[in-house]
Amino acid sequence: MPDDVLVVGAGPAGSVAALVLARAGVKVTLLDRSGFPRDKLCGDSINPGAMALLRAHGLATAIDQVGVPIRGMLVTGPGHTEVNGRYAAGICGRSIRRRDLDALLLDAAIHAGARFEPNVRVSAAATTGTGSASAVNGVVVGAESGSHVERRARVVIAADGRRSTLAFGLGLAKHPIQPRRWALGAYFEGVTGLAERGEMHIGKGRYIGVAPLPGGLANACVVVPELAARSFMHAPDVALEAAIVADARLRGRFERARRVTDVQVLGPLAVDVASAGVPGLLLAGDAAGFIDPMTGDGLRIAIKGAELAAEAALGYLQGRIGQPHLWLQGKRDTELAGKLRTNRLLRSLVARPLALSAAAVGARIVPAAVERIIMYAGDVNAQVDRQ
Repeated sequence: MPDDVLVVGAGPAGSVAALVLARAGVKVTLLDRSGFPRDKLCGDSINPGAMALLRAHGLATAIDQVGVPIRGMLVTGPGHTEVNGRYAAGICGRSIRRRDLDALLLDAAIHAGARFEPNVRVSAAATTGTGSASAVNGVVVGAESGSHVERRARVVIAADGRRSTLAFGLGLAKHPIQPRRWALGAYFEGVTGLAERGEMHIGKGRYIGVAPLPGGLANACVVVPELAARSFMHAPDVALEAAIVADARLRGRFERARRVTDVQVLGPLAVDVASAGVPGLLLAGDAAGFIDPMTGDGLRIAIKGAELAAEAALGYLQGRIGQPHLWLQGKRDTELAGKLRTNRLLRSLVARPLALSAAAVGARIVPAAVERIIMYAGDVNAQVDRQ
């Protein structure tokens, strides 16, 4: 008997969507190409806005217990620009290794009644009808025999990441011509100067994020243009450490640090989508569009998008929403458009050296402008320290 909903991808968006649906009594199955826990390149920071969403689902307590508090954001730029935005008392985010966050959210979805099937590779959407009458009615997965079988469902939620097999396969997603950037990151121990805050160090054409993690670790991730990425593909460890050494603010802090994980590489980063889905299929998480993770707001956008996709699916199953993909698009336009515009503006700024230099001058003169961006990204009101 087919599922009510198949969710492809068991990351934060997929797990939250499955959790919401399972709690509503929906028969939902999560499929993922990997087993869990598994490592994934990520900034590892959950901002206050994302924590508020997780708290509403009863998921924040476990994260609070293991995560490092994040009470603000340090942003630096060219010409000694430095703004330290501090959240208001009692408001904070958390920093937690992505493998641990994913495992916590997946466990919660399973506990709510969702079924999880790991190591399942989805190769395409299954469809019925032709032309304008076509609709998704399941997915095609690889069988152990090497053949392919179809798994049926009334609704499919594609939460299979920024390289979504389903979104790209249906022509909903594409990598934009510009910007085309790549990320590489790893965990370090022995980094000095860490505090209960995230860090974003912006340079011409690139930026470096640093976040404290449980156990005295630090996450360091650099994002660079595709042209530069080509030169480090053969030696990403050398490239990451060279980027850190080249930053005067970070060089001394990493002088005695030791990298304790392999360097992971991801790119091209940006993904644009034409719509939030098609009949029978809804997009969630990075599959619904991915912007450079500059503001640290990616998880909040993914979780909110997952809630909306689950609401659309539930409304369709209950007969309240006739075209859930159109309903979802409208909700995303209303609730996420402002955040997405801000992220696109900032990623464009980093790609233009003259604009970045002008912004750095402006930030030194009017630091409150950067402070407002920090607070807007974190969905909080704040007190700030200026340096």
